[in-house]
Amino acid sequence: MNERLTIVPLGPYIGAEIGNLDLSQPLSDSQFEQLYHALLRHQVVFLRNQPVTPPQQRALAIRFGDLHIHPVYPHAEGVEEIIVLDTHQDNPPDNDNWHTDVTFIDTPPAVALLTSKLLPESGGDTLWASGIAAWEALSDPFKNLLTGLQAEHDFTKSFPEFKYRKSAEEHARWKQAVAKNPPVVHPVVRTHPVSGRKALFVNEGFTTRILGVSEKESAALLGFLFAHTTKPEFQVRWRWQQNDMAIWDNRVTQHYANADYYPARRVMNRATVLGDKPFSSPAERGCDGVTARTS
Repeated sequence: MNERLTIVPLGPYIGAEIGNLDLSQPLSDSQFEQLYHALLRHQVVFLRNQPVTPPQQRALAIRFGDLHIHPVYPHAEGVEEIIVLDTHQDNPPDNDNWHTDVTFIDTPPAVALLTSKLLPESGGDTLWASGIAAWEALSDPFKNLLTGLQAEHDFTKSFPEFKYRKSAEEHARWKQAVAKNPPVVHPVVRTHPVSGRKALFVNEGFTTRILGVSEKESAALLGFLFAHTTKPEFQVRWRWQQNDMAIWDNRVTQHYANADYYPARRVMNRATVLGDKPFSSPAERGCDGVTARTS
């Protein structure tokens, strides 16, 4: 059996399409290591025609690490680790902005796996941007300015209270989520724990302010960083087909789900793999080793 994956880069900085892999079947160690190394190199990878069930998606996701259970989104029946993103005109998305998933916790997700279950006839593309490419494009003086800075990330920036008052139960669930997720602080420049590469780690979805500077200085810096990180040069855009899967390295990317398909409906299933506490290190090292689970 030929276990060698085909890997076709989709751009110079981010994105690759993976072939010769059936995700409905358990992956061998060799297949998984190739997939994981492709993810490290390309930051987001895409696979066509992968009609996986929620239990199969969970089984693949757990190869990367422990899974996160989202405090707000509904989950697939019997599989609480798989959240269901069912968006339509009466349930508009809250992810149609540039964001990195769940940076409002101390250990934001390392990896996410998203599958398309129901798509509009057109629209609903998702874009990803590389925080690594954005960091490397900065001038040395600006890198020196950002190094060592920290920023606050807040759950309520993307999940404001007014959106969760449709019922007393929903509002109570939101208040419980807020109580469990107070604002946290992460470095503005993050070092990848496996590859050692640096990336900008602020996002419009959850980052509220930079610590240690004035309010105006924080707003100016964040405004620049939000715009810079999401420049088209650092992006890849994916036009979904039924049963596609996207897997991305949440530690060094942002993404944006286009909400351009109303009144049509779009249903996606997502698994989210917990990561470790972000840190910033002056040293960089080559991409070596796989810390994910291989069995």
